[in-house]
Amino acid sequence: MSGRTCRLEAGYTVIIAEKPKAGEKIARALGLPVKCSYNGVPYWVLSVNGRRVVVVSSAGHLFEPHTDTRGFPVFEFTWRPIWEVDPKAGYLKKFYDVLRHVVPRASEFISACDYDIEGSVICYKIIEALGDPRRARRMKFSTLAPEDIRRAYARLQPLDVDMVEAGLARHELDWLWGINVSRALMHALRLYTGRRITLSAGRVQSPTLVEATRRWEEINLHVPRPSISVHVTVKTKDGVRFKVYPSGWSPRDRLEAEEVRRRLRSLGELRVVSVSEERERVSPPPAFNLGDLQHEAARIYGFSPMKTQKLAEDLYLEALISYPRTNSQKLPPTIDYRSILRSLEGVEGYSSLVRRLLEETGGVLRPVQGRAEDPAHPAIYPTGEKPRELSRDHRLVYDLIVRRFLAAFSSEAVIGRVKVALIDRDGRGFEASGLTVVKEGWMKYYPFLKPTENVIPRISEKSVEIESVTIRVTWSKPSTRITRDSLLKWMENVEIGTESTRARIIETLYRRGYIEQEGRVTDLGHTVTRIIVELFPELSTPELTREFERKLDDIRYGRRSRESVRLEAIRALERLLSNYNRRLEEVGYRLAVALNIRPPERPCRVCGREAITTLGNVRLCEYHSKALERLRDALGEISRILNISRQEALKRIALKKGGTGRWVLEVAKKALEEPELKLLLDV
Repeated sequence: MSGRTCRLEAGYTVIIAEKPKAGEKIARALGLPVKCSYNGVPYWVLSVNGRRVVVVSSAGHLFEPHTDTRGFPVFEFTWRPIWEVDPKAGYLKKFYDVLRHVVPRASEFISACDYDIEGSVICYKIIEALGDPRRARRMKFSTLAPEDIRRAYARLQPLDVDMVEAGLARHELDWLWGINVSRALMHALRLYTGRRITLSAGRVQSPTLVEATRRWEEINLHVPRPSISVHVTVKTKDGVRFKVYPSGWSPRDRLEAEEVRRRLRSLGELRVVSVSEERERVSPPPAFNLGDLQHEAARIYGFSPMKTQKLAEDLYLEALISYPRTNSQKLPPTIDYRSILRSLEGVEGYSSLVRRLLEETGGVLRPVQGRAEDPAHPAIYPTGEKPRELSRDHRLVYDLIVRRFLAAFSSEAVIGRVKVALIDRDGRGFEASGLTVVKEGWMKYYPFLKPTENVIPRISEKSVEIESVTIRVTWSKPSTRITRDSLLKWMENVEIGTESTRARIIETLYRRGYIEQEGRVTDLGHTVTRIIVELFPELSTPELTREFERKLDDIRYGRRSRESVRLEAIRALERLLSNYNRRLEEVGYRLAVALNIRPPERPCRVCGREAITTLGNVRLCEYHSKALERLRDALGEISRILNISRQEALKRIALKKGGTGRWVLEVAKKALEEPELKLLLDV
């Protein structure tokens, strides 16, 4: 490489990629580049169709909204280089410097960052600061495979200005809500304690925290309720055993269950009323969008959504899969599926699967289509590029994507279901259900959704022998969970956040100390939730965020201006913050107690947290007053079903391991020690 080759003379075309690895892929796809560097950051110089082209990369976002104004409210900002205002982002300066070295001398500018709102904003801000957006165009591609890059360069499109405007509006709205509410929380704490502690709130973050807190309360306020069931093991004349269960009835309590068991043992047999068989056709699952991939990786391998997203982005940068941050479950006919399958045939582990698929389809490749769409990108699919060395986790995610892609072209699976209806001489009904996979179909390629088989024998006799009868007491469990994946599903269902931001927002809740690693909402998280619900109610539900998402779509499609949406947000914030200022001392105190900076003035009898109510002489916090009420209401039902006293029911709850809400358990144990608390439970 000579100095002359890397010397930049004005008048070239500059292509701006989002990351260095993507920049190198683009440069190599378009020609024979010379790799140059500026302060250690690479860029590539090449000739394309006789024109000098320079490919240079960013490192994600280089600009963000910023203000030098202290305090709150603050509504004025400018877009500044991130490294100038955030000491932790100093590494971005070298990327800014290479862009400042390369971009200004170009005569035309090509945005080649990821084709989504975030990528469009990244590139636009660079061109706006260092070049000229009027001379800019857009490369649109869904994979970094060479043929896709060359096709995108040959079909340059106008700069996606409406998408840029929507992206800028998203960042500005998030900044306005985030900085004002976050500063409001921190200001109250600092006024009360003199301490500076980082707290945060946001347009998407806060409703997600509120949902996590709602779930945490339900988990910890759960009082297990017992249910009695009768399980019967029967035997055919051929000696084949299987289990049957009550159909349409259940014992009201343990005494009735004991009577049923005694009666069944004396009867000795059940009469077979009917045996029905049916077959269910199960369509193949569509190719993944990012959310589906994150859910499956969490279910099968326990990966967090953020980890799966990062692994998928790495695979994309290696040109092994298409762009992963997509909502689409559709594969368009424009993709050369036959070529991809022929390439996958040469990838270790997939040869026999591909051959089987081509034989099964006869070469007619029509993928099943899901419902979700994304105007920017198709569903995630493998490019057919041969993987080099992949880590175990990268390989697992790649395998999920390849297998799901293959399954989308396969045939329906067929599930066989058998149902046996039985009756005893007293007219009580029983049933047994069996399930078998009659035809694997797509499950050969994607076995992770294959159901567990339960074979019921063929029954021709009119009755079966009762071999044993058992009584089981099962206790209810909380219906909600707090995991990263369950929060991601909730965000998708209520339509807040985007494919690329949801996982990051969930991680922020953990990083701020609002949620701990085992999925426990901390006292700080609970307190921030209560403050948001009371003083910033618009941030406590998804409605505000969904409303602004619709407005962002209006901006994207030219129906509304960015400025009008920004002004609406400011007006809403002004109203909320004026109410908030009247309660600064109260907020500061509540946060100080949650952070253990100062002790509560009225400690709870059970846990020492701030009490909110006094019952008799017993002070209780919000957690344990609710737990007391739930437990008192449940003890009567527990004693009736198990035929025991309320005192014994309380002992059962206090000594029960697993399933009992933490706050309920704490109240139950404390009540066994303190007569005053026991009286409040009517024991």
